[in-house]
Amino acid sequence: MDQNLTRKDFLKYTSAASAAMLLNALHIHAEEQHLSTLKIAIIGCGSVSNRYIPHLQSSSSVEIVALCDIKYERALEQKKQYHLSAETYNNIEAMLKGVAFDMMVTLTDMQVHGELNKKALQAGKHVWSEKPMANTYAEGKALLALAQSKKLKLWGAPAVVNSPQFAFMNKMIQEGKLGRIASAHGQYGHTGPTWSAFFYEKGGGSMPDLGVYNIATLTALLGPAKSIMAMTSIVNPSREIDNRGVVKVEAEDNAHLLLDHGKGIISHIMCGFNYFDPHGHEAKGQQLHSIQIFGDKANMRLIGYDWETNGVYLDDSWETQAKLYEAETGGYQWQEGATKVAESIVGNTSPKINVEHALHVLEIIESARKSSAEGKKIYLTSSFKWPLF
Repeated sequence: MDQNLTRKDFLKYTSAASAAMLLNALHIHAEEQHLSTLKIAIIGCGSVSNRYIPHLQSSSSVEIVALCDIKYERALEQKKQYHLSAETYNNIEAMLKGVAFDMMVTLTDMQVHGELNKKALQAGKHVWSEKPMANTYAEGKALLALAQSKKLKLWGAPAVVNSPQFAFMNKMIQEGKLGRIASAHGQYGHTGPTWSAFFYEKGGGSMPDLGVYNIATLTALLGPAKSIMAMTSIVNPSREIDNRGVVKVEAEDNAHLLLDHGKGIISHIMCGFNYFDPHGHEAKGQQLHSIQIFGDKANMRLIGYDWETNGVYLDDSWETQAKLYEAETGGYQWQEGATKVAESIVGNTSPKINVEHALHVLEIIESARKSSAEGKKIYLTSSFKWPLF
């Protein structure tokens, strides 16, 4: 402070400073009051919403204030079924002009995720999107740039990194328990859904619906992929859909990906809608090793699916049987992503789920199709902070 400051000036200075501090404290208090509960709007009231709505309701940090579906009766049915005091809409434009909310949860057909998420961000809303968060890598990059320009949060499913099984596998790798890692494998498939045609239409496919989980898990464990080689195919050219009859299959229903993670590590992922499994995509009782990671000192095998797992076998001995770790869920559920990121906004914390990671997964899916079409290795440009934690 200026040594020549008069008493009058000093009092004036301190009064102004005190007023500024008070206003700042009131502003912070107002923000805390506002963020004690995050107001949520859900767009897409189909089958997936039956998993999301109860989980969101379980959190004291969340209030569902809006439901939207182009089949308006579904929004009304979900409001009634879950005893919600939410407003209902039949299009996103009406919802954005309606009741005030903070974050949109996108649960629609995957082909419209990008355009819906863009409209929400433009309107100043945070976004949690079911996979994929966009339909092309370029669209995903543009969404992220838009979110950052508006100081908004954007995330994309899946939430596989939240499971205790993932945490265990990550810890083993980071502590060097597997030794020098060489190879990994992921697989997920069933005989294909019949309740909607969008899985088989352009912009759908087995990779953004199924392979996305394994891609997210293996890149999060082994690091961002440097390049990819892939082969995709359509095994069944037509499908019988419950409410549509026979439809033409336009997106891959069978895919094999080879990813180079650097340092000699190669992973393989296979996914498809022609894989017979008596469990279908139900994880309960599933003993399939859907994720396997091999090093020169040990290997790990994840039992069940990475989105709903039943434990991890660690095999690190020549003499004794592999031991099962993390057989319990620890409360983790695949549909928890929207709830967790909402709570992170309220609590001003950083969730494990990372939007740059989701964008990297999106580039891998798009590049796999390009690799298959052109018959060559595709070098990837995206990355994310690794290890995640």
